[in-house]
Amino acid sequence: MDNAPAHPPALVDDMDAEYDFIKVKFLPPNTTPLLQPMDQQVICNFKKLYTKALFTRCFNVTEETSLTLKDFWKKHFNVVHCINLIDKAWEEVTPRTLNSAWRKLWPECVAEREHDFEGSDAEVVEEIVSMGKSMGLDVDGADVEELVEEHREELTTEELSELHSEQQKALLEEHSTEEEEEREEVSSDAIKSIMQKWNECHDFFEKHHPNITVVNRVLNLMNDNVVSHFRRVMQHRKRQVTLDRFFRKTEPAARRQRREETPEGDPPDVLMEGDSPSKQ
Repeated sequence: MDNAPAHPPALVDDMDAEYDFIKVKFLPPNTTPLLQPMDQQVICNFKKLYTKALFTRCFNVTEETSLTLKDFWKKHFNVVHCINLIDKAWEEVTPRTLNSAWRKLWPECVAEREHDFEGSDAEVVEEIVSMGKSMGLDVDGADVEELVEEHREELTTEELSELHSEQQKALLEEHSTEEEEEREEVSSDAIKSIMQKWNECHDFFEKHHPNITVVNRVLNLMNDNVVSHFRRVMQHRKRQVTLDRFFRKTEPAARRQRREETPEGDPPDVLMEGDSPSKQ
């Protein structure tokens, strides 16, 4: 057995006497990547094949449409899609890959041609990079390798709890923002104008009111309960604009030239926007 948390070291001592014919041996620490066959590039290869399948689906859904990456994640990708991609990726793990996993533990059973596993693995990375660039993403082989490496270890209970809390917070903020926008859509210019006037009032009251204690108490109450709402609205809109600009696919020079020469022609496709696959 390996030294997973579910495998307590005192397991042998806790076993009933009637099972004394069972002998438990633990692998030396930090040897799982060296001894267990699935860790000999099989899991890594599967993750790359999954990433390739994910990029392919994203490309097929967004190509020749105005969908952004954010739209793709929210409306065109769910748990069912994820499971289907997992199934597709595992089907593409070849017998050659599985056989090559034994080359360190049992090299005699691995054919000579199956020792050259890195070549086929590199081809998958090249396909991922090519697919990413076709969608206007700035990605290279090192990014793909880094993405796979980052997901080598399982998340701890604390990390999962923190991730869940962040997701719940994001959902609440999004729901709150949608409710605010449904109530009444206030233009950014109107908010900026009133905020400027509020700053002027703030300065005037502080400068000319005789009781500075009362002024501070009232101004803080106003800032915390009223003004802060409109600041959050502006911050949310600014963040959305930044994401739109950062993840928008750049228009090819040739297409841009044709559009400028013939204004009546087809408008450029805006394909991508998002948080990174990824690489992220």
